[in-house]
Amino acid sequence: MSDPLAGSPTEATTPAPDYPMPRATGCPFDPPPALKAMQRKGPVTRVRTFDGNTPWLVTGHADLRALSLDPKISADNTLPGYPQTVPSDGEDALSFIVMDNPEHARLRRMVTAPFTAKKMEKLRPSVQRIVDGLIDDMLAGPTPVDLVEVFALPVPSLVICELLGVPYSDHQFFRENTHIIARRSSSPEDRTSALATLTDYLGDLMGQKLAHPADDLLSGLVPRVQAGELTRQEAAQMGVLLLLAGHETSANMIALGALALMEHPEQLAQLRESDDPTFIAAAVEELLRYLTVVQDRPRVAREDIEIGGQLVRAGEGLFLSYDMANRDPEKFPDPDRLDLRRDARRHVAFGHGAHQCLGHTLARIELQVVFGTLHRRIPTLEVATQLEKLPFKHDALIYGVHELPVTW
Repeated sequence: MSDPLAGSPTEATTPAPDYPMPRATGCPFDPPPALKAMQRKGPVTRVRTFDGNTPWLVTGHADLRALSLDPKISADNTLPGYPQTVPSDGEDALSFIVMDNPEHARLRRMVTAPFTAKKMEKLRPSVQRIVDGLIDDMLAGPTPVDLVEVFALPVPSLVICELLGVPYSDHQFFRENTHIIARRSSSPEDRTSALATLTDYLGDLMGQKLAHPADDLLSGLVPRVQAGELTRQEAAQMGVLLLLAGHETSANMIALGALALMEHPEQLAQLRESDDPTFIAAAVEELLRYLTVVQDRPRVAREDIEIGGQLVRAGEGLFLSYDMANRDPEKFPDPDRLDLRRDARRHVAFGHGAHQCLGHTLARIELQVVFGTLHRRIPTLEVATQLEKLPFKHDALIYGVHELPVTW
């Protein structure tokens, strides 16, 4: 009798498709048709990465959520079989996101307290002031203007700088380096150099906090460093992770979300005309599901595990495709349609389980304020060029648009 978990003859003879695939094919908001075809075949499929390896791509919503909770699946990038979508020299890891418990939990706990829902909610008035101030500046200036440069990037940058205790005057410096880290075309040497540059910067800043602590997140790590629970280098690496995650993902969501709404005027009208916080929050969840700017995360199997009827052997790599899980028709009917009244709360745009994005509550508040304010205050906001002329981030680990010229 054949082993039902051993894989099909088709899999053994059909070459695995190259991965990752450019997202913008026709509609820049939809996953590539080839990924959709793979999802229709089953929730887990082989793909081929640049180095010739053939990890598994998990596209099913239920399977992805289950794997995110399974200790047989590891985030440890030092394990054999851990897959890569870009060349790496092994020196560009970002703190605890590439660790397993108990070390992951130990380090993450040190920065969890400032990100509680209650504390994040207290930042809403500050976020509102930042958003209103940037919109005031936009309205006072000429058009067209690049929404990425004057609004999408400054909003989360100002917020995360204030939260961490990083001088916003240095935002251009860390923006340039985080772009290098997030760009797929960056060489391993350039990516490692940019990470080291940011780590040195945060290390120096941490030294200042040790001497003169203030009321910010980095200063909150001072007692941990002084007690020997955390090295200064580890504290600096945490700062880099939070700085990168705190502005790069939200900035891309703001620009891409604004574009998606302008390209769906009937949906935009519902949002622009509503002052119901519950509806605005639900609309943000649907935008997160629909756009999914962080498209996947690599993992590796510690033990043999069955996924969707397929046996994945210990040491084999996987990509958890948040992008495709959020377009799984078994979970979200008509998934390629943007529907702001959809119940999208179980999306996985922030991941799931122990490695769920630490700043998801902050990101939600930023997006709720942005999309509850921007199009209401500038009701005639529109794209100032043709959609096909926009430079989308095919080359980035976090999807978005490089520039978004708008007018009103």
